[in-house]
Amino acid sequence: MKPTEILFYALTAITLLSASFVVTARNPIHSVLALILTFFCLSGHYILLNAQFLAAVNIIVYAGAIMVLFLFVIMFLNMKTEDEESKTTITKLAAVIVGGVLLVVMVAVFRAASMATYNPSTYSAKVGLVENLGLVLYRDYLLPFELASVLLLVAMVGAVMLGKREPGDRHY
Repeated sequence: MKPTEILFYALTAITLLSASFVVTARNPIHSVLALILTFFCLSGHYILLNAQFLAAVNIIVYAGAIMVLFLFVIMFLNMKTEDEESKTTITKLAAVIVGGVLLVVMVAVFRAASMATYNPSTYSAKVGLVENLGLVLYRDYLLPFELASVLLLVAMVGAVMLGKREPGDRHY
């Protein structure tokens, strides 16, 4: 086996183990830490796919900022163990049914999907580089990119307006 294959299988095993620990962990802090490890392993997969920019964004945005936000919310909520015991049997049964339906749908989608095979004659080493991403974004998808930026700007202005509301002001 090649070193990249060994690294791929090792990253895959660690990713699956940490992702399953995210779901099965009783402590929410441990679950978030396992999710951070999952994001780092996924970034390793992105690097193996020659998508260095995507790997860097994944580490900075998800493993960094979003996970700090998750930890802050979890610590702010002060989770107690009594809440877990108060769940009824109907709630647990509904969760199992919804999870089973989701599993069946995902298996059906993956069975119907077709996978492209690797062709060394058409492979380009510049596939996942930032330069090509910029060319595609600003040449082929300029209008959707600009509309998304305007949408984010409007959302940010709305959040500031809602957050800076004085007591007694009108609700927007």
